[in-house]
Amino acid sequence: MILRELSIDDAHAVRRIYSGASVRHLGRAEMGFAEAHRYVNKAIRWAQEDPRVQHVLGIDVDGNLLGIVKLDTTTTEGRLSYILREDAWGHGFATAAAVELLARAFDTLHLASVGAKHRAGNPASGRVLAKAGFSRIVASDGFVHYTASKREPGAASGSLLTQLSGGGPAHPAGPPSAQ
Repeated sequence: MILRELSIDDAHAVRRIYSGASVRHLGRAEMGFAEAHRYVNKAIRWAQEDPRVQHVLGIDVDGNLLGIVKLDTTTTEGRLSYILREDAWGHGFATAAAVELLARAFDTLHLASVGAKHRAGNPASGRVLAKAGFSRIVASDGFVHYTASKREPGAASGSLLTQLSGGGPAHPAGPPSAQ
């Protein structure tokens, strides 16, 4: 699995990611092709901004775009979110992507903390966030909120990366989407 910038050729895959059961907990309709095309173009523009504050990356497994992971750094606390195609649930991709993007947030972007949230009816997303190193802080307004802070060298996140790179499921099947 790699995280990569989106390209214009990804519009069809993005539309597929934002469809079916994957959007159930997002509070939005499925994405049409025109919207997916606009989304990809916006992600490409954001990637060229300096300073860059919106990091929208594809979760690519062997050339197959399975999901999107995002980091918004418009405030002092970054905000992480992700979405996977339904057929990619339960293989650890969301957890691995969140771990990798957190590492970039702390080590490259030098953020002190990153927040995330998921709808209360989506406990699988909470398991992804917990395994990625987030701590649950509060449940309110139908969402469960989390935070992650930079860890000292040798903390658990390194062992998680090793565990995930070894293959096998890292979380039970369920709708991995955090907002």
